[in-house]
Amino acid sequence: MISVAASIVRVHPRTLRIYEDEGLLCPARTPTNIRLYSEQDIRRVLWIRHLTQNLGVNLAGVRVLFELEEKLGTPILEALYTEPQDEDDDEPQAQASPARRAPSPQEM
Repeated sequence: MISVAASIVRVHPRTLRIYEDEGLLCPARTPTNIRLYSEQDIRRVLWIRHLTQNLGVNLAGVRVLFELEEKLGTPILEALYTEPQDEDDDEPQAQASPARRAPSPQEM
């Protein structure tokens, strides 16, 4: 459900609706039209948050990156996730790609 997914990734439910409206997410639906978020959907939200908050990519750019990665079959997002960060940033580098392991909200 949207409220559970929003609390897992620490965003407002409206944010998830915006991502869906932008075509970045497509959660499954129940017969009564309730959104059901998969583990892959949660990973995508974490990617979106990382790209927008940490790398300054807007939602249109996120869509392009997702499309490129899908068409090329190349792990573009993994390369962006493991790029060296600024020296001022005290957070440790992620060891695994969110495509394989979803980072915790603290890592974001």
